[in-house]
Amino acid sequence: MSLKWSEAIVVGRRVWDEGLFTLTLDAPGVPQFEAGQFLQLGLRDGEHHVHRPYSVASPHGPTLEFFIVLVPNGELTPRLWRLRVGDRLEVGHPAAGRFTLSRAPAAKDLWLIGTGTGVAPYVAMLRTEEPWKKYERIALVHGVRTRGDLAYRDEFEELQRSHPERFVYLPATSRDDPPGVSAGRVTALLSSGELEERAAMRLVPEQCAVLLCGNPAMLDDMERDLESRGLKRHRTHTPGQIVVERYW
Repeated sequence: MSLKWSEAIVVGRRVWDEGLFTLTLDAPGVPQFEAGQFLQLGLRDGEHHVHRPYSVASPHGPTLEFFIVLVPNGELTPRLWRLRVGDRLEVGHPAAGRFTLSRAPAAKDLWLIGTGTGVAPYVAMLRTEEPWKKYERIALVHGVRTRGDLAYRDEFEELQRSHPERFVYLPATSRDDPPGVSAGRVTALLSSGELEERAAMRLVPEQCAVLLCGNPAMLDDMERDLESRGLKRHRTHTPGQIVVERYW
């Protein structure tokens, strides 16, 4: 299906840390999509049109959020980084991607595990009613390098306060050790048992669904470790527990 382009206007810009930012766009022309899917962001330079796919960090609506990391030598992200409120760009649609809760397995517990900007689809999902209706308890694991990379932390901590029996937020940093945050890579925290201990939830096939999103090394290591526990990739004709979204 060919892309269609709608004009959007930047109505918000939040910098979490240097090179890590969220753009909020007024984009009323984007048709309905599911939380977890991605859209294209594009900019024109004369006849040249540069565009890339980005997971949407918000559910469908007239305003959309995109959580972006600056690639200094990239063709598009330096230009997105320079955008300010009132600037215009284009959003390509329809949305694409199968990393949605409608395609995730039913279970008692839902684990949302992401690194870096891989947390974006989870922000969108948690702002809808779907995960709260489909699962009894939800654990969100966000692995980053330093505390400054823990974007959306305030929102996740508020969810934990408002749903203390149903939601737990598990931030982790690999290069510093701030209070209240696990120190180490997500894969190491899984192997040590710290993730399950802090969540008071078990990663076992009979009661959990696991969504993985982020860098390929983490995905490969996590999937291998989860498979050693008896979990397997969820597919239409061979149901399992693990759903994976690769960012590159």
